[in-house]
Amino acid sequence: MGKWRWFRVSLVLGSVFMILLIILYWDDVGASHLYLPPLSPRPAPHHSPTHPTPSFLSDINAFVNQFLEGTNDPTDSAPPDSANQSEHAEERYVPRREWKVHLTPIDPEKRLGQVILTLPLNAIQCKGSVGMGKHLFTLPKQNRSFDDIPNRELDHLIVDDRHGIIYCYVPKVACSNWKRIMIVLSESLLQEGVPYRDPLAVPQEMVHNSSLHFTFNKFWKRYGKFSRHLMKVKLQKYTKFLFVRDPFVRLISAYRNKFEQPNEEFYRRFALLMLRRYGNHSEPPAAVGDAFPAGIRPSFSEFVQYLLDPKTESDAPFNEHWRQVYRLCHPCQIQYDFVGQLETVEEDAEQLLRVLKVDNVVDFPPSHRNHTASSWQEDWFSRVPLVARRSLYRLYEPDFRLFGYSRPDSLLD
Repeated sequence: MGKWRWFRVSLVLGSVFMILLIILYWDDVGASHLYLPPLSPRPAPHHSPTHPTPSFLSDINAFVNQFLEGTNDPTDSAPPDSANQSEHAEERYVPRREWKVHLTPIDPEKRLGQVILTLPLNAIQCKGSVGMGKHLFTLPKQNRSFDDIPNRELDHLIVDDRHGIIYCYVPKVACSNWKRIMIVLSESLLQEGVPYRDPLAVPQEMVHNSSLHFTFNKFWKRYGKFSRHLMKVKLQKYTKFLFVRDPFVRLISAYRNKFEQPNEEFYRRFALLMLRRYGNHSEPPAAVGDAFPAGIRPSFSEFVQYLLDPKTESDAPFNEHWRQVYRLCHPCQIQYDFVGQLETVEEDAEQLLRVLKVDNVVDFPPSHRNHTASSWQEDWFSRVPLVARRSLYRLYEPDFRLFGYSRPDSLLD
């Protein structure tokens, strides 16, 4: 009996000894040598023996590329909450429909026109001084790179990750309709838990709501130190577009919209200053409701004086409605794939939607034919002195040159 008990004790002690040896071996070798088969089969990564060891930046590039491609189906979750989303929106949310692609060929003439229009943005105009003789000019800040652009100046670049689109909106150039389309495509606004499908159904007060548009200047808050690198990756992968307009006609349109119609915000922010400085009104009415019935409003000539006054931009940058397009969209730092013109917006919009492969998903809203006409320029500038006209052209000359608009000789010579 004693021998049997001794055998049992020896067996227990031997087992404990073996366990201790295993533990010591584990600590020495490390868990990295243990192979556990994956739960689901995955293709083994292919490593070429000729490739150098990846750097940290290449690792980040690979991570960002994988992030852009996405690992989850965007239809699996509901879009972010919006103002008109009901309490149980998640329960009623209907996943987006599959975006079918129309393969309708694009008119070769229109395609050639786009090549001609975008060519100046990638050629001489962005490289240095252009022009001949007395019309020579140098593009401001021509040598700065994309990294040199402050984050606050990237607030007009709207990103749609669903379709790989970046749109730089320019006020007074059909931007309301294009913002409606971006809301529909990105599904950023819901009605009873369902995304809007018709751009014209988007409420007017929501069109310019910044919370519905994911712009480059918001990247820092979401992506932190990787934001600038992620912007560059998206700029490389996504289709980028903007729409432009004759610079002088755009100024007339901005003046008509903001100062010929009662607008309390613009009256208080800008019109009062114009009236005091250039309109001989030492004490103009404080509210637009009192000023307009009395016929008090800044003239177009006073608006031009405001634009040319060095004090204006020393106080604050131009408002977006009259800021130059090259300052809003940075065409010399961003290589746009499509540049449309308001003068041919219906034709250009049709072509662009085909380029974006969403032409059967959304239609460009019909535009009202009350655009400020180019033929009105001489009437509007008739009371603006010639010297002021020439100075105004120099101020907006980059937009004329970059986007293919002719110098208005009849106004300047």
